[in-house]
Amino acid sequence: MNIKEIKEMISLMNENNLMELEIEKEGMRIRLKKTVSGMEGFSGPIVVEREKAVEPAYKQTMPEIAEKTAAKTVEIRAPMVGTFYRSPSPEAPPYVEVGQTIEAGQVICIIEAMKLMNEIKSEVRGKLLEILVDNAEPVEFGQPMFLIDPL
Repeated sequence: MNIKEIKEMISLMNENNLMELEIEKEGMRIRLKKTVSGMEGFSGPIVVEREKAVEPAYKQTMPEIAEKTAAKTVEIRAPMVGTFYRSPSPEAPPYVEVGQTIEAGQVICIIEAMKLMNEIKSEVRGKLLEILVDNAEPVEFGQPMFLIDPL
Protein backbone atom coordinates (compact mmCIF):
# COMPACT_ATOMS: atom_id res chain seq x y z
CA MET A 1 0.00 0.00 0.00
CA ASN A 2 1.16 3.48 -0.78
CA ILE A 3 0.28 6.93 0.57
CA LYS A 4 -2.20 7.54 -2.28
CA GLU A 5 -4.20 4.42 -1.34
CA ILE A 6 -4.21 5.41 2.33
CA LYS A 7 -5.47 8.91 1.43
CA GLU A 8 -8.23 7.27 -0.66
CA MET A 9 -9.22 5.18 2.37
CA ILE A 10 -9.40 8.31 4.53
CA SER A 11 -11.60 9.99 1.88
CA LEU A 12 -13.81 6.90 1.82
CA MET A 13 -14.20 7.10 5.61
CA ASN A 14 -15.10 10.80 5.49
CA GLU A 15 -17.58 10.43 2.60
CA ASN A 16 -19.44 7.59 4.33
CA ASN A 17 -19.22 8.87 7.93
CA LEU A 18 -17.21 5.82 8.99
CA MET A 19 -15.49 5.91 12.35
CA GLU A 20 -13.30 2.87 11.66
CA LEU A 21 -11.95 1.09 8.59
CA GLU A 22 -9.75 -2.01 8.41
CA ILE A 23 -8.33 -3.39 5.15
CA GLU A 24 -5.93 -6.24 4.42
CA LYS A 25 -4.14 -6.23 1.06
CA GLU A 26 -1.05 -8.04 -0.19
CA GLY A 27 -0.20 -9.32 3.28
CA MET A 28 -0.36 -5.84 4.78
CA ARG A 29 -3.15 -4.83 7.13
CA ILE A 30 -4.13 -1.24 7.92
CA ARG A 31 -6.68 -0.04 10.45
CA LEU A 32 -7.87 3.57 10.49
CA LYS A 33 -9.96 4.80 13.39
CA LYS A 34 -11.37 8.26 14.11
CA THR A 35 -11.72 9.32 17.70
CA VAL A 36 -12.99 12.62 18.98
CA SER A 37 -12.44 13.60 22.58
CA GLY A 38 -15.25 12.13 24.70
CA MET A 39 -16.56 9.85 21.93
CA GLU A 40 -14.54 6.64 22.37
CA GLY A 41 -16.83 3.71 21.76
CA PHE A 42 -19.52 5.90 20.19
CA SER A 43 -21.48 4.27 17.37
CA GLY A 44 -24.06 6.81 16.16
CA PRO A 45 -26.68 9.35 17.11
CA ILE A 46 -27.94 9.01 20.66
CA VAL A 47 -31.64 8.17 20.86
CA VAL A 48 -33.38 8.44 24.21
CA GLU A 49 -36.93 7.24 24.78
CA ARG A 50 -38.91 8.85 27.55
CA GLU A 51 -41.96 7.53 29.36
CA LYS A 52 -42.58 10.52 31.64
CA ALA A 53 -41.74 14.19 31.77
CA VAL A 54 -38.19 15.15 32.74
CA GLU A 55 -36.81 18.64 33.24
CA PRO A 56 -34.94 19.87 30.13
CA ALA A 57 -31.16 19.68 30.54
CA TYR A 58 -30.29 22.57 28.23
CA LYS A 59 -31.12 26.24 28.27
CA GLN A 60 -32.14 26.06 24.59
CA THR A 61 -35.10 23.80 25.40
CA MET A 62 -38.37 25.36 26.48
CA PRO A 63 -40.65 24.32 29.37
CA GLU A 64 -43.33 23.22 26.88
CA ILE A 65 -41.01 20.44 25.70
CA ALA A 66 -41.28 18.75 29.09
CA GLU A 67 -45.06 18.62 28.59
CA LYS A 68 -44.67 17.08 25.13
CA THR A 69 -42.31 14.41 26.46
CA ALA A 70 -45.03 13.20 28.85
CA ALA A 71 -46.33 11.03 25.99
CA LYS A 72 -43.97 8.39 24.62
CA THR A 73 -41.61 10.38 22.42
CA VAL A 74 -38.07 9.99 21.20
CA GLU A 75 -35.36 12.61 21.41
CA ILE A 76 -32.57 12.60 18.88
CA ARG A 77 -29.52 14.01 20.59
CA ALA A 78 -26.30 15.47 19.21
CA PRO A 79 -23.66 12.75 18.84
CA MET A 80 -20.86 15.32 18.95
CA VAL A 81 -19.98 18.93 19.65
CA GLY A 82 -20.29 21.17 16.60
CA THR A 83 -22.48 23.51 14.59
CA PHE A 84 -26.02 22.35 13.70
CA TYR A 85 -27.28 22.89 10.13
CA ARG A 86 -30.79 22.04 8.93
CA SER A 87 -29.82 21.89 5.21
CA PRO A 88 -26.80 20.86 3.13
CA SER A 89 -26.22 24.46 1.96
CA PRO A 90 -27.70 27.91 2.66
CA GLU A 91 -29.70 27.82 -0.60
CA ALA A 92 -31.03 24.28 -0.15
CA PRO A 93 -34.31 23.42 1.60
CA PRO A 94 -34.07 21.90 5.11
CA TYR A 95 -33.73 18.13 5.39
CA VAL A 96 -36.86 17.90 7.56
CA GLU A 97 -39.76 20.09 8.71
CA VAL A 98 -42.00 19.94 11.79
CA GLY A 99 -45.01 17.69 11.13
CA GLN A 100 -43.17 15.63 8.51
CA THR A 101 -42.95 11.84 8.80
CA ILE A 102 -39.31 10.78 8.80
CA GLU A 103 -37.94 7.34 8.08
CA ALA A 104 -35.24 5.43 9.94
CA GLY A 105 -31.94 6.11 8.19
CA GLN A 106 -33.10 9.43 6.72
CA VAL A 107 -30.65 12.34 6.97
CA ILE A 108 -32.20 14.92 9.29
CA CYS A 109 -29.38 17.45 9.75
CA ILE A 110 -25.65 18.10 9.52
CA ILE A 111 -23.26 18.81 12.36
CA GLU A 112 -20.05 20.52 11.38
CA ALA A 113 -17.19 19.45 13.62
CA MET A 114 -13.56 20.32 12.97
CA LYS A 115 -14.41 21.47 9.42
CA LEU A 116 -16.03 18.10 8.60
CA MET A 117 -19.72 17.93 7.69
CA ASN A 118 -21.29 14.94 9.49
CA GLU A 119 -24.71 13.81 8.27
CA ILE A 120 -26.93 12.82 11.18
CA LYS A 121 -29.54 10.17 10.39
CA SER A 122 -32.68 9.25 12.27
CA GLU A 123 -32.68 5.86 13.93
CA VAL A 124 -36.47 5.84 14.28
CA ARG A 125 -39.48 6.25 12.02
CA GLY A 126 -41.95 8.83 13.22
CA LYS A 127 -43.56 12.25 13.03
CA LEU A 128 -41.26 15.19 13.75
CA LEU A 129 -42.84 17.12 16.62
CA GLU A 130 -40.23 19.79 17.19
CA ILE A 131 -36.78 20.97 16.13
CA LEU A 132 -35.06 22.06 19.33
CA VAL A 133 -32.02 23.81 17.84
CA ASP A 134 -31.84 26.86 15.56
CA ASN A 135 -29.95 26.64 12.27
CA ALA A 136 -26.21 27.45 12.49
CA GLU A 137 -26.25 27.26 16.31
CA PRO A 138 -23.65 25.33 18.31
CA VAL A 139 -24.67 22.03 19.90
CA GLU A 140 -23.12 20.12 22.78
CA PHE A 141 -22.59 16.37 22.98
CA GLY A 142 -25.88 14.76 24.07
CA GLN A 143 -27.97 17.91 23.57
CA PRO A 144 -31.54 17.22 22.36
CA MET A 145 -31.99 18.32 18.73
CA PHE A 146 -35.29 16.75 17.62
CA LEU A 147 -38.44 15.48 19.31
CA ILE A 148 -40.15 12.61 17.44
CA ASP A 149 -43.42 10.75 17.93
CA PRO A 150 -42.51 7.18 16.87
CA LEU A 151 -44.81 5.36 14.44
